[in-house]
Amino acid sequence: MIDDIKKDAESRMKKSLEGLHSNFNKIRTGRAHPSILDAVTVEYYGGQVPLNQVASINVEDARTLAVVPWEQQMVPKIEKAIMTSDLGLNPASAGNVIRVPMPMLTEETRKGYIKQARQEAEHARVAVRNVRRDANGDFKSLLKEKEITEDEQHGAEDAIQKLTDSIVAEIDKALESKEHDLMQV
Repeated sequence: MIDDIKKDAESRMKKSLEGLHSNFNKIRTGRAHPSILDAVTVEYYGGQVPLNQVASINVEDARTLAVVPWEQQMVPKIEKAIMTSDLGLNPASAGNVIRVPMPMLTEETRKGYIKQARQEAEHARVAVRNVRRDANGDFKSLLKEKEITEDEQHGAEDAIQKLTDSIVAEIDKALESKEHDLMQV
């Protein structure tokens, strides 16, 4: 019973961490990286489809992405989708290759992105703490139903706290890494 609660809490905490990493990938640094375009969807035969399912995305150089659609008629649709996304990118097509240059980040935009990264990290920390609260509530209800002893409850709560501390430390480490990436010129 206690082990099930611990495993559930651990998997939910790890999902919060994975969500943070995916949100960090959407915050662009000055460098070109294919994951920047993960959130872009393209209209394809009547439905919205992720860009990486209709084209290959490659890093051409440090500041340029090359998007090569698998079908020639998708070039204008992909170009429009990238332009209308909230990423602030300006694609240019040459034949069937769409080049997406990464604009240089100003000091002001870097600080804005860092602020956004800190908010994402705080949301992840709150999610992890909520999982801890839920697990501790489950332990208390087990104690109330006399299914576990007080010692077992305290031991389980300590284990959940250690898990919480380790996940929060990983979140802090990821935030520090993202801030470092954002401040590099």
